[in-house]
Amino acid sequence: MLAPESARAAVLYGPGDLRIEDRALRPLGPDDVLVTVDAVGVCGSDMHYFAHGRNGQNVLRQPTVLGHEAAGVITAKGSDVPLAVGTRVAVEPAVGCGTCPTCRSGRYNLCPAGTCFGSPPTDGTLAEHIVATGRAVHPLPDAIPLEAAALIEPLAIAVWAVRRAGVEFGDRVLVTGAGPIGVLVMQVARAAGATEVIVTDVNDARLARALALGASAVINTAEQAPDLTGIDRLLECSAHPAALWQGLRTLRPAGRAIVVGQAPPSVDGLPLAHLQRWEIELSTAFRSAHAFPTAIALAAEGRVDLAGVLTGRFPLDLAADALRAPGADPAHLKVVVRPGDAPA
Repeated sequence: MLAPESARAAVLYGPGDLRIEDRALRPLGPDDVLVTVDAVGVCGSDMHYFAHGRNGQNVLRQPTVLGHEAAGVITAKGSDVPLAVGTRVAVEPAVGCGTCPTCRSGRYNLCPAGTCFGSPPTDGTLAEHIVATGRAVHPLPDAIPLEAAALIEPLAIAVWAVRRAGVEFGDRVLVTGAGPIGVLVMQVARAAGATEVIVTDVNDARLARALALGASAVINTAEQAPDLTGIDRLLECSAHPAALWQGLRTLRPAGRAIVVGQAPPSVDGLPLAHLQRWEIELSTAFRSAHAFPTAIALAAEGRVDLAGVLTGRFPLDLAADALRAPGADPAHLKVVVRPGDAPA
């Protein structure tokens, strides 16, 4: 197949202004692949861009294609790419420049010059076709359907967060936030050997799904404070500072907390004296590095249930509805856009 010069895509012009239109594709280089996109997961960052024209400190300044959680099929490739046309792949959206000291150290998720699909001004994956560098695509086993494979990217984030937390066999883990990342973090912590994983949130539907997917217990913190002690690892996935401060109080001496949910620029209330007294480690996780192979293996082996996280699917023409769905319906956890599907 000859690489097309453009593809239909969901382009964000401003808050609430998402247009389906043809978008130019960059020419295929020797290290590039053309991926025909099968499914794209809707992330909280996509929802923030759609609702507010910004996500954290990154601001939409020009029309940009949204989306960064994608899976599809290689339908054309450059001469230096070893993968065959027809290979089913998950797309890693941010692989760094590959040459700077940070990338060469292995921490390409922190590349100062790096770009990410769907992070303005870089066009994303909510499109019928995308062009990606060959090192950004990961072959998929037949055991993982392409629709579920769109969740490999958030699963890789969960793998990276659990690695950063240092979860070990026998650990008691608290996950604050039962959104898609929190539920995936819970499953990965289980796979890493945690014997107890407790999940907190204020959404009963999401807590029920977390329980069904393997949480040891769930707590609605709008109804009761988590009366927990002796927690080994805390993974904060809600992006609410109050949840972090509350969770820190549950940790045992020398416990560890990892901030996974997107933090605000600054927060007040850090219990620094408490952290110092008990030598509690507080650290962060950003995107992922070298986590896609593990995420794919966990999904292929059934150690993580991706299908159980999916709650809705939309065609590309209804991408705006997909971006509104999780906020409009508290029962939704994770929705995907299928660019090849016709509107119902």
